[in-house]
Amino acid sequence: MRSTADALRHRFGDFDAEIDSLEPDTARAWQLLANRGVCRRFKPEPVPVAIVDTLCALALSSPTKSDLQQRDILIVEDAAKRARINELLSEQDWLPAAPNFLIFLGNNRRQRQIHAWRDRPFVNDHLDAFFNTGVDAAIALSAFILAANAVGIGCCPISTIRNRAQDVSDLFDMPDHVYPVAALGFGYPAGETHISARLPLSATVHRDRFDDSAIEADVNAYDRRRHAIFPYRKQRDVARFGEQEFYGWSEDKARQYSNPERQDFGAFVRRKGFKLS
Repeated sequence: MRSTADALRHRFGDFDAEIDSLEPDTARAWQLLANRGVCRRFKPEPVPVAIVDTLCALALSSPTKSDLQQRDILIVEDAAKRARINELLSEQDWLPAAPNFLIFLGNNRRQRQIHAWRDRPFVNDHLDAFFNTGVDAAIALSAFILAANAVGIGCCPISTIRNRAQDVSDLFDMPDHVYPVAALGFGYPAGETHISARLPLSATVHRDRFDDSAIEADVNAYDRRRHAIFPYRKQRDVARFGEQEFYGWSEDKARQYSNPERQDFGAFVRRKGFKLS
């Protein structure tokens, strides 16, 4: 495992901050976070139930908006339901080999139930009610991954579960105002994970004002740096866009989002009872 500073230099390219000294526990925590990588290759044995339950508790110890706690975790253990999930998310060809699977949910239902029980008006029935639940679920997802990595468990978040949001909702009996934000495949890694290069901090960290005046140059430089570390194995949608001599991150993302994706998600969210105005 790389040192924290070496891992951050590898990831961002332009990282030059130096911390003189840290307590051993803090140094280890920072090192684990700096070296975090996505895992899609797993040993077959599942993570023990007691560890999964503890990781869920740690994840749900994370911050939530105004202490409303509008996020839940759905653990998938039923073999038939897991098989159906593998089918629904068949584009994730690594997923069937992941021994553990769960779904992070946005849950605005509980807040509405509290209002009904206490006979109080629910007056914030607008976009923020939806937005807060998604943010809460995302924070819990991040906390789960960090806690899992600390005990040697590899994770891969799955946003494509929202491609099949209605099917997933039906499969797991999700009521109104409860919906899938992201899924997570996890288990003990079979092999090393790699540190993904990220955009330079000069592009993504701002001081006192938002400034992207150099963003095109930053992205172009990042394309080259990332390609030198871990080039893409294949180019997307060659039939539409052709094959380029140099194929970097920005071209890959432009091609990815040149295809319609999740266009029915807004309608799904409205069917769940959310008002997005």
